[in-house]
Amino acid sequence: MENTEQTPEEGLHFNSRIDLSKLRVAVEQIKEQLHQVIVGQEEFMELLLVALLADGHVLIEGVPGVAKTVTAKLLAKTIATDFNRIQFTPDLMPSDVLGTSVLNMKTSDFEFKKGPIFSNLVLIDEINRAPAKTQAALFEVMEERQITIDGAKYIMPPPFMVLATQNPIEQEGTYALPEAQLDRFLFKINVGYPNLEEEVLIIQSHNNRKGASPQSQVTSVLSEKDLAEYRSKIYEILVEEKIIKYIAEIIIKTRNHPHLYLGGSPRASIAVLMASKGFAAINGRDFVIPEDVKKAMTPVLRHRIILTPEREMEGMTTDKVIEMIVQSVEVPR
Repeated sequence: MENTEQTPEEGLHFNSRIDLSKLRVAVEQIKEQLHQVIVGQEEFMELLLVALLADGHVLIEGVPGVAKTVTAKLLAKTIATDFNRIQFTPDLMPSDVLGTSVLNMKTSDFEFKKGPIFSNLVLIDEINRAPAKTQAALFEVMEERQITIDGAKYIMPPPFMVLATQNPIEQEGTYALPEAQLDRFLFKINVGYPNLEEEVLIIQSHNNRKGASPQSQVTSVLSEKDLAEYRSKIYEILVEEKIIKYIAEIIIKTRNHPHLYLGGSPRASIAVLMASKGFAAINGRDFVIPEDVKKAMTPVLRHRIILTPEREMEGMTTDKVIEMIVQSVEVPR
């Protein structure tokens, strides 16, 4: 008997209410630019692009040398916008990030000198190396896109996106990120080692560049105006009530699951919603399907939920618990 089963993508034939063709072309162009340097890491790139479209921040975790920082810098290079990099260190102060008031000798008045956080795309390298007071300096700007210093409010012009990296194995001289800050990241992306074929391609690519920097291989393909237009389209993506209920049921289950000490917040529900819309858009759909929600759940929740000490000692991971919860909730039809 002939197999007539179709994947969700193959079985969908529809007339889109929203023209997503330009958005999809832009996504492919950015991927094409990144692939000139980066080998593999398809999921990493896709999540970065979804976060960019969904106006979310990203926490990138991986061992040293897997191109976390390079990929983030190359993504910034593909967009015609301002970019700053901040290296977090144990002696970094909040004023080193946000800025400080300095005395103008000519006018005898204090003037605010902006810190490196005042940019469009900000790469924070090794975010867990700075102490709690410096990490807390990011709370307001990441959530509200504004900074309040000496009673004055400074609005961050869009787009504003924080890409932060951290190393999971070095514990000495690091400070765990507080839950309140973790909750402000749309995604936590775990970057793993390449396989044998990818490792060969990485070595060949480096050899073929003959000393040229990775950034020199990449050109800008997306303007600020285009990005703003594509982001506005994300909000127009249709989400049926049954999909919203599906998201809510999964998040609620994380709050009373026996393996978890802390579940997902309402901010996590909204993050899943926006990420699902992003996945739908880059696949050319103007509506969200359950597969989009499933794809969004793990990167949205893995840094927001906390295992009970007993489960952690047994070797359980947050990714496994998320998978268990998602499988236990009935998929809407």
